[in-house]
Amino acid sequence: MSNFKSSSKEIKGLTSSKIAKKEKNDCFVRALAAATGSTYDAAHEVVETKFNRSYKKGTKNYMIRKVFKEASSDGLKVGDTKYDINVLTGSDINNTYKLYGEYIDRKKTVKSFIQDHPKGNYVVTVSKHAFAVNDGMLVDNVGEEFRPTRKVDGAYKIISPIQSSQQLTLF
Repeated sequence: MSNFKSSSKEIKGLTSSKIAKKEKNDCFVRALAAATGSTYDAAHEVVETKFNRSYKKGTKNYMIRKVFKEASSDGLKVGDTKYDINVLTGSDINNTYKLYGEYIDRKKTVKSFIQDHPKGNYVVTVSKHAFAVNDGMLVDNVGEEFRPTRKVDGAYKIISPIQSSQQLTLF
């Protein structure tokens, strides 16, 4: 797929991080670092403290959902920067189909999620895995091939402080 970037090229400080060299099962750490533009070490610290991730163990999807839901009102600080979080629901992560006269909702595939969200930075979870989507570009681990039919379990828009502070003033 031409819309794929390796996380090793997209994450600041990944190749020089001593923590990253010893880690495994760190897809969520990499996804958060790629979506926020922060360093690997800063994302690792947040995931370890806020998301209760143990060393060399993956981050559970239910924990990602819980912490991002809490952060949707308070924000999430990664490094020195605080990000607004928008938990996507409804038609942002589901497609509606008409089947035998009934409307049913089904989880979006990775491909349809990327097509429907060409702008913005997102952390996306699928079964036992997480990756980033930055302006329509999938950012994932080396060796994690693009699988367009995987179902999206959760998606979280990461809004940078610059974007969130822009407001329309009337006077």
